[in-house]
Amino acid sequence: MDFQPTRDQRDLRAGVRELLAGRYGRDALRAAADGGSAVDRELWRELGAAGFFALRLPEAEGGVGLGLPEAVLVFEEAGRALLPGPLVATHLAAGAVPGAAAGTAVVTAFDLGERGGPLVSYLAEADAVLGAAGLPPGEPVRSADPLTPLHRVTGGGPADVSAYREAGALLTAALQVGSALRTLELAVRYAGEREQFGQPIGAFQAVKHLCAGMLVRAEVARTAVYAAAVTAQAADAADGQDADGEAAEAAEVAGEIAAAKLLADEAAVRNARDCLQVHGGMGFTWEADVHLHLKRAWVRAEQWVTAAEAEEALAAELSRTATGGEAR
Repeated sequence: MDFQPTRDQRDLRAGVRELLAGRYGRDALRAAADGGSAVDRELWRELGAAGFFALRLPEAEGGVGLGLPEAVLVFEEAGRALLPGPLVATHLAAGAVPGAAAGTAVVTAFDLGERGGPLVSYLAEADAVLGAAGLPPGEPVRSADPLTPLHRVTGGGPADVSAYREAGALLTAALQVGSALRTLELAVRYAGEREQFGQPIGAFQAVKHLCAGMLVRAEVARTAVYAAAVTAQAADAADGQDADGEAAEAAEVAGEIAAAKLLADEAAVRNARDCLQVHGGMGFTWEADVHLHLKRAWVRAEQWVTAAEAEEALAAELSRTATGGEAR
C-alpha cells in the first residue's frame, strides 16, 4: 500500500494553502487577535464554496465525495494558518444542519472536556449546535485563546455527539499537526535570522536540538494522523463482516485515532513551547505569533477526546490485541 499523497491530494492541499494565504494571512490573524471577530462570515462562505465543509459529503447530496485522508490534509492546512472558528463541528454537520455544507451556517458542538462538558466554543457566533434542537443559553467565560471564545451553557444538558467523536478527534488532531509544523517553521526561520556572538543562533547545538525535536514530534504525529485516516476510511468502506469482525475493526480504528490525538496534542503544545524557547524573550510578547499557537493548542487538546480518554482507548486496544482480541 502506498501511503504517499496522490497528485490530486497534493493539489488539494496546495489549493487550500493558497486560499488561506490569500484570505487569512498574518495581517488577518493579527487583526482578529487584536479585537476582531473570531468568525469571518465571508471567509466561512468562501470555505463552503471551496468544498471545505462538504468535502466528505457524497456527491449525490451536493458534496465533494472525498474521504478522511483528504479531510485531514485540508484541516492540517487550516491548523497551519491558525484559522479560528468551529471548523470541525461545521464540517461534521454538513448534510445534517442546513447551510453547514455551503458555509452559510456556523455550527458548534459540545466538544470540550471529557464526554462533552457544559463549555461550548463560539456559541455567540453560531447558528446551531451539533445534535441540539436549538441554541442553548450560556454565559461567557474567560478563554486561554483570544480567538476561541467560550460560553458555559446554563440551560439543559449537553447534546449527544458520540456519533461524531472519533471523526472530530481525528480532524482536530490534523489541526494540531498543522500548528506543530507551523511553529517548527517559525523556530527554524528565527534561528537563522537572529544572531548572537557573530553567528545565527541556529548554529548553537542547544538550538539545533530543540528544532530537531520539534521536527520529530511533528512528523511522527502527522504520520499517525494520516495512518488513522486511512484505517478509518477503509473501515467505513468495508462491508460483509460478521459482528466480531466489525467490533474488532471498530476497536482498531478507535485505538489509532486515540494515538493520533495524543501525539498531535503533544506535538502542538510542546512545539509551541520550544518555539517560544528559541525566540527567547521576543516569543513572550503579544506581537509574536507563537503564543497564539500555544493557546490554541491548549484548547484543542481538550476537544472531542481528552488525553485521559485517549489513553484509556489506546490501553483498551493494546489489551485487546495482546489477549488475542478479547478486551479486558
